[in-house]
Amino acid sequence: MTKKKHLIKDYKRRLEYKNKEILRLKYLMIKNNNILPLNVRISANDKLANLSKNSSRSKIRNRCILTGRSRGIIKEWQISRIKFKQLADQGLIPGIRRSSW
Repeated sequence: MTKKKHLIKDYKRRLEYKNKEILRLKYLMIKNNNILPLNVRISANDKLANLSKNSSRSKIRNRCILTGRSRGIIKEWQISRIKFKQLADQGLIPGIRRSSW
């Protein structure tokens, strides 16, 4: 797959997670509540299992917004370490300077 396909796939996963997040949390809370009857908890567990796997938080991958690279991402700026170094050398990231002593 090209990096554009990876970005599109990740974007779709993020949208699906956003749309199903509250429903997933509701089912999880019902499933883990020991006060509720067993049949209600089993029903919630079945509904949780039937949700799409792409709607899970663990399927979302941090990616560089400039290149699509999935490793070495600096979360604060959402760019890869390579692009971060290039942009910092050019002085395009405010507040970041090369260290010298």
